[in-house]
Amino acid sequence: KRVHDLVDQIGLVFQDFESQLFSTNVELEVAFGPENLCLSREEIRRRIDESLQLVRLNGFERREPASLSGGEKQRLAIASILAIKPKIVVMDEPTTDLDPQGKLEIFSVAKILKSEGYTILFIEHETEAVLEADKIVIVDRGKVVTEGKPYEILKDVELLENHGIRPPQIAKLLKEMDEPTISFNVDEALKLFQKRDWKISDEKYTALLKKDEEQHIGYGNKIIEVKDLEYIYPENIKALDGISLDIREGEFLAIIGQNGSGKTTLVKHFNGLLKPSKGEVRVASEDTKRKQVSELGKIVGYVFQNPDHQIFADTVEEEVAFAPGNLGISKENISRFVEEALKDVGLEGYEKCDPFSLTKGERQRVAIASILSARPQVLILDEPTTGLDYRQQKSIMELLESLNRKGHTIIIITHSLWVVAEYAKRVLVLHKGKIILDDSTRKVFSQEEKLADSFLRLPEIIRLSNRMERTLLSVDEFKYCLER
Repeated sequence: KRVHDLVDQIGLVFQDFESQLFSTNVELEVAFGPENLCLSREEIRRRIDESLQLVRLNGFERREPASLSGGEKQRLAIASILAIKPKIVVMDEPTTDLDPQGKLEIFSVAKILKSEGYTILFIEHETEAVLEADKIVIVDRGKVVTEGKPYEILKDVELLENHGIRPPQIAKLLKEMDEPTISFNVDEALKLFQKRDWKISDEKYTALLKKDEEQHIGYGNKIIEVKDLEYIYPENIKALDGISLDIREGEFLAIIGQNGSGKTTLVKHFNGLLKPSKGEVRVASEDTKRKQVSELGKIVGYVFQNPDHQIFADTVEEEVAFAPGNLGISKENISRFVEEALKDVGLEGYEKCDPFSLTKGERQRVAIASILSARPQVLILDEPTTGLDYRQQKSIMELLESLNRKGHTIIIITHSLWVVAEYAKRVLVLHKGKIILDDSTRKVFSQEEKLADSFLRLPEIIRLSNRMERTLLSVDEFKYCLER
């Protein structure tokens, strides 16, 4: 069969859903498929209305796709497929790059489509996305490993980890506690703890708090200073409103918030990609308004969300050599810097490889090495784990942790709150262009209600500990503190 012959059978929503959107407004985007099928105007109109109703975008017909939130764009991509009336809808990692609220919107749409008789196939890395599926199929290296009901598959922690899948945290904790009853639910786990009389040790929890306080002692001088920062995009859209903060040498900071909260806009001020509309940003005591991006790039390195937007050279060696070459560094030092950067990211021996022949995780490492070779003090990464499986996510985050130990200041933007909990030492929460929380990771994640007001949903292990009036950030911390 030709692709054209199959469009009314199987509709595919791409992982990079924005590449699927090309029209000037929502209505034209949804109309494209039915028009291509040469349907009548009345039928096209009916399909547009039905599809937008299903994804809850009715009333958005005249909106430009670019003006929509991440979750709305994803729902529009789904609507454009539904208008063709396929029997099967395939969604390739549909919640990638979405904040928790956007993810919930996609799961809700999937439930509606199922109730309407559609067959839904999700391709996913995250276990939270498949808890309500009818069936899970695990694939590894081109082969089906196993398939079955979510509860049966997801309670097998060892199986999941062996195939690069992050197991549900509560299930992992119970498994490691040798508990025969496995649960994924916070309320059920809490009842089980009460039944077993398991408690969090005050002494061990106090030791964790003391460790939190001690980690700040080793920080150096202020490397980035922001005072009363405002940024206004064209059409008078205020993206940042009165931001003030200081970042010190050696910190590991995570910036979180829903899509459109101003996260990327903020960090683009740290290397001069954007200049303040009002207020001031200083990097190494220098006002960014008076500095070129090339000058600030010696201090602050920026790794884009998609490494493919950053990589351009024919070999890994050329890619990593570009930044120091651009800064006028001698050939002898460039070779040394390239060698050291590739060693830092674990890519020794890849010098002559074509970057685009590598895996997504390896390309992410190349992008990081291409910034490290310029020897910046600060490393900013926008969604460093997006599109990676659990093994690759752990690998990238352990790399950043290693770089932080070597003295680099690390700043990440991410929607993966388990990543924040396990690696970041400080968390900044943005909401509608303002800072609403800025503190140690534990203190920020203890304020669950305030985070929920910003549409941020904590990992289940943290929600469970908060219900026990403590804030534990990982399965390992829970195991350490739990008393039987």
